[in-house]
Amino acid sequence: MNLEILTPEQTIYKGDASLVQLPGIDGLFEILNNHAPLISVLSKGKVKIKVDDDFKYFDINGGVVEVKNNKTLVLAE
Repeated sequence: MNLEILTPEQTIYKGDASLVQLPGIDGLFEILNNHAPLISVLSKGKVKIKVDDDFKYFDINGGVVEVKNNKTLVLAE
C-alpha cells in the first residue's frame, strides 16, 4: 500500500509499506494491504511500519488516519 505520514512541519515518511501499526485511542491496530476504508483518531505513541523485511518506527503525539483505495494517510501531531 502507499503510505504517507505528515506533520504540520514536514513529511515523515512517503512510500510503500506492507503493514502499518498505529496507536488508536482504544489501543493499537494494524492496517494491511487492501484494507477496508477507515478514518480513525490516533493517540500518542509509536507508528510501526514494515517495508520489505525491515521495520521502521516513528513517534507521534496524536492525529488522524484515513485509509482509502490502498492508500494510508496519517496526519500526525
